[in-house]
Amino acid sequence: MNPRELAEKICAVLRAQGHQAYLVGGCVRDLELGRQPADYDVCTDARPDRVQELFPHSLAVGAKFGVILVVEEGVQVEVATFRSDIGYSDGRHPDRVVFSNTPEEDVRRRDFTINGLLMDPATGQVLDFANGRADLAAGVVRAIGDPLLRFEEDKLRMLRAVRFAARFGFQIETATMAAAQSLAPQITQVSPERIRDELTKLLTEGAARRGFELLDETGLLAVVLPDITRMKGVQQPPQYHPEGDVWIHTRMLLEGLPPNSSPTLAWGVLLHDVGKPPTFAPATGPGTRIRFDGHAEVGARMAENICRTLRFSNDETEQVEALVANHMRFKDVAQMRPATLKRFVRLARFEEHLELNRLDCLASHGNLDSYNLVRQFLMETPPEKVYPPKLVTGDDLKSLGLVPGPRFKEILLAIEEAQLEGRLPDRDSAMRFARSLSQSS
Repeated sequence: MNPRELAEKICAVLRAQGHQAYLVGGCVRDLELGRQPADYDVCTDARPDRVQELFPHSLAVGAKFGVILVVEEGVQVEVATFRSDIGYSDGRHPDRVVFSNTPEEDVRRRDFTINGLLMDPATGQVLDFANGRADLAAGVVRAIGDPLLRFEEDKLRMLRAVRFAARFGFQIETATMAAAQSLAPQITQVSPERIRDELTKLLTEGAARRGFELLDETGLLAVVLPDITRMKGVQQPPQYHPEGDVWIHTRMLLEGLPPNSSPTLAWGVLLHDVGKPPTFAPATGPGTRIRFDGHAEVGARMAENICRTLRFSNDETEQVEALVANHMRFKDVAQMRPATLKRFVRLARFEEHLELNRLDCLASHGNLDSYNLVRQFLMETPPEKVYPPKLVTGDDLKSLGLVPGPRFKEILLAIEEAQLEGRLPDRDSAMRFARSLSQSS
């Protein structure tokens, strides 16, 4: 069973019991646009307890808001009772809901006209109480009713307006844009996790550049990611960055970011040059150039702080920080010793480092020599040469009479270095090398 089949079954069961039931929201919008919906939602006049009675395999995920999750064969569909929302004192959730009997009332509390469509799954008839089909045809994201009220109710809707406009290549309707610009400073009422999730979707749905330009236009970017807005007007040396300033460069990377990229790669792309504004040093005379000394290291610390603020997991934070910290190392790969290059490509999820480098080069000087060199190295070098088994362990050093400590660690690193350089082909040669090092310490 797939989500659409389950949604249609739910509607059929509810209707057989005398209830109204429709497909609603994003799934109807996507079907109207000829897209495959990611999931399906149902709305009905049946109260939550009645839905649970009819569907024993269901979960009351938001019963006080009238939302029941029906689960069958590992597939799930949200079923929401028609309702009106009363009060949004936290700027995110209704203080209370009043269940209603008509779909018209339910549509009035939804966010955008394009998400206010209902469909009778039996006939394919679309109910359009908010002129959503006209806005779909015109390519417009428009709030239902008064946009100031819609955004006051739920501040996250401002980010969602940007995301839908970017995803579909739509424009944000004038009054809806003005309302977002007016209320942008209040986006901080939304939890960091919710902001993070919306921004991640914006980065990975295939229209990241357009999305961040709209974030900037609404004023939301300056509130949620002020370090990104500081990239504007920060000039770069034209011999390496003929495209322009750091903001232009970053947007070009976002434009090249493939749809459905991993979240950590997407955030690494966004933040890779976040350390440039605070490290900017202008050219001081003939023969000199603009410099950003230490910007990768500074940027890595800034990226870590941003990820912590947005409540990324430790694993995600470490990967984004690593992408920012290491992105400049590619310029040195042609001069790297074999051991250094092997350690470099052993970075966790190195394919993301490689992709960031490709995007970075294409959005600046266009030279992919370092990228191609690393790719060729990875194709030609057997994994056992990059990740060789240890020839000497700590226990081996202890057997030679060494006590764990700084010198102990130095010897292990020296042995690994020689092994990666190809100077220690087997354990016997490695142990002889270890003995010579231990005797000289």
